[in-house]
Amino acid sequence: MRSRLSFLADPMIAVLVFATLAATMSPVAGEARDVARTVSNIGIFLLFLVNGMRIARGEIWRGFVNWRFFLPLFIWVFGVMALAGLGVSRLALETALPPAIALGFIYLGALPTTIQSATSYTNLANGNIALAVVAAALLNIAGVFITAPLFAVLAGGEAANLGNEVILRIGMILVLPFMIGQAVQGWTLEWVLHRKHRIVWLDRGVIGLAVYVAFSGAIEQGLGQMLDASGWVWLFGLVLGLLVIAHLANWLASALLGYPFADRITFLFSGAQKSIAIGAPLAAILFKPDMAGFVIAPLLLYHLAQLVLAAPLASWLARR
Repeated sequence: MRSRLSFLADPMIAVLVFATLAATMSPVAGEARDVARTVSNIGIFLLFLVNGMRIARGEIWRGFVNWRFFLPLFIWVFGVMALAGLGVSRLALETALPPAIALGFIYLGALPTTIQSATSYTNLANGNIALAVVAAALLNIAGVFITAPLFAVLAGGEAANLGNEVILRIGMILVLPFMIGQAVQGWTLEWVLHRKHRIVWLDRGVIGLAVYVAFSGAIEQGLGQMLDASGWVWLFGLVLGLLVIAHLANWLASALLGYPFADRITFLFSGAQKSIAIGAPLAAILFKPDMAGFVIAPLLLYHLAQLVLAAPLASWLARR
């Protein structure tokens, strides 16, 4: 019973819910929003600096060696899931959801997996945790470079204009700190690993702030008035439909690939889940504040739903 309800104790759920409610009841606006966005960017820089420190370079090399597992996983995450997001986006437009929210499904599909839940739930399900750690590291590193251009290709130039300014901001706020972290890793890795339980709150704080700033912009633009009851039903329904289909199709694909049961578990949690740790900060860079909240709405709901699904699913797989 405890493992089945463990998602209720996940602090990330509380952080996301609190950030969303705070933006709904007291959205940041005007000069205060500019200050909040600056603070958010500083936090994103620190987050990716720490990511560079804690993702061991040896894990990256091990991923390239085991290409029979990781090549299909990359194709799944950045190919199959991206196309699934594109398909759901087209369906969302047919349901009269706002175009920016429909665009969010493409953005969702182009994101990498989430590190913490993919590894922790793989471990809970008795999957191949070593593969999960390497997979999460490789996919998140790749996501920093792949997600933005992949989204631009699928969404079209008008929806995602990766101009020089945006590319520079991605480089300065995401890529540069990560590379610095990798460069100093020999001196900092042990220090970071010994403080990982404290550093995880940096992740949660930065993500929460990015969600708060993004949703504040959406609230100011009238998100509540744009979606009536049927609109919210369609949004929740499309997110849950994508989540369920992604997990079922992923599990079937791992069987067709002939992976051992433990590796199939790793493929499932590394392939069907999506990262708000990359998605929220990157959205803060790619989109203006009055649009970012709409775009990350499907991602926020998907992330919350995957946390709720993951605990009982992992317990069920462990019993098998």
